[in-house]
Amino acid sequence: MTPRVKEILSWYGADSPGALTNLARILNHGRLGGTGKLVILPVDQGFEHGPARSFAPNPPAYDPRYHFELAIEAGCNAYAAPLGFLEAGAREFAGDLPLILKLNDADSLLDEQNPNQALTGSVQDALRLGASAVGFTIYPGSAHQNEMFAQIRELAEEAKFNGLAVVIWSYPRGGELSKAGETAIDVCGYAAQIAAQLGAHIIKVKLPTDHIEQDAARKVYEEQKIPIATQAERVAHVVQCAFAGRRILIFSGGAANFDDNALYDEFRAIHDGGGFGSIVGRNSFQRPKAEAIKMLHTAMDIHAGKPV
Repeated sequence: MTPRVKEILSWYGADSPGALTNLARILNHGRLGGTGKLVILPVDQGFEHGPARSFAPNPPAYDPRYHFELAIEAGCNAYAAPLGFLEAGAREFAGDLPLILKLNDADSLLDEQNPNQALTGSVQDALRLGASAVGFTIYPGSAHQNEMFAQIRELAEEAKFNGLAVVIWSYPRGGELSKAGETAIDVCGYAAQIAAQLGAHIIKVKLPTDHIEQDAARKVYEEQKIPIATQAERVAHVVQCAFAGRRILIFSGGAANFDDNALYDEFRAIHDGGGFGSIVGRNSFQRPKAEAIKMLHTAMDIHAGKPV
């Protein structure tokens, strides 16, 4: 156990040895193991966006086993997916890498002003499959947010009791939020704080822009002169919002973008701003495996502070 991983685990003093062990498994696995940095492969897009939109650009990705292989061969810290995808490979790849079972999902067949997610997995499913953690999406700003907050509170209690770590995807949307507001710096920081308050060990948010959505927040940002001009400054502020950096905060890889230089600039901003890493889905599995591994290795090197 490295000093950095021990330090991170010390931030979660209310947790059981079982939950800390599973969190340590994620932190100690893969090419970034022991550094305190993370690159996680998430593949919930088949449910969220549909199979053709998700996997047609790289047909081998229709096979759930492909994603296990990609995460293992790339040396990711963990692989996150809904129930069906994990069930399709959990036995074959048992013990090869930490798994995160996504407990709720939404589809794109219904366009909702106030989105919600259905419960599609359970803590018992996660235990049966040998997962190290459960994952859950919340939509702060949606009319259904309180329902989602209550669900994850209950599920997190059960997960921690059974020795599992908790990962929260915190994606503001719906209600009175504008499209620009979904990634506004004040809203992203708020989303990170909400996930931390709900008991997440690992928090996933989108990279913030310099837009400020809430008038009341704008006044504070201007009066206190909070630096948000660069992407690294914005990352640093969102990290600060996650209990002054005492919760693991990683950033979404976003929509498919095969301009690798732009991707690497985002990874550099996350590193420079003190972020803990990235969770990279479509930008990895929608390209040939060899290219995906090369890109993920570069991402890991950047997060580890190596010159690229």
